[in-house]
Amino acid sequence: MRTTLLTTIAVAAGALLLGARSQAHCQIPCGIYDDEARLKTLEEHLTTIEKSMKSISDLQGQKTIDYNQLVRWVDNKEEHAQKIQDDVAQYWMTQRIKVDDKDAGKKLVVLHKMLVTAMKCKQTTDVKNVETLRGLLKEFRELYLAADKK
Repeated sequence: MRTTLLTTIAVAAGALLLGARSQAHCQIPCGIYDDEARLKTLEEHLTTIEKSMKSISDLQGQKTIDYNQLVRWVDNKEEHAQKIQDDVAQYWMTQRIKVDDKDAGKKLVVLHKMLVTAMKCKQTTDVKNVETLRGLLKEFRELYLAADKK
């Protein structure tokens, strides 16, 4: 029941984001999509966030903390988590997912979970959030690319 409710909410949110249109579209119709490059970029952001989290933890454990470097790692982590959120919302949810696709609800639910987990990456240095995001990205990749195989 909970999954059905989440799917319904995600589809409704997607419909609101896409407005009356049911077809995916560019903000400036260009016809140039490189979904694999976008997915790879998300993976790179995750690696950067993970390295930032580990560096923050390492710096906090030192006897004398280099606060300048600590702030730089925190900013780096925040920036890449925000880039994930921006890419998920602006590229995938508004331009690539069609509400009338067979698995649109599933894709939107996974993308929403990615947005929330990216937010958690901003809030903490818990590497488990990166692992969760990697799993969600893998799940989304499989859902999204499965449509191409049909």
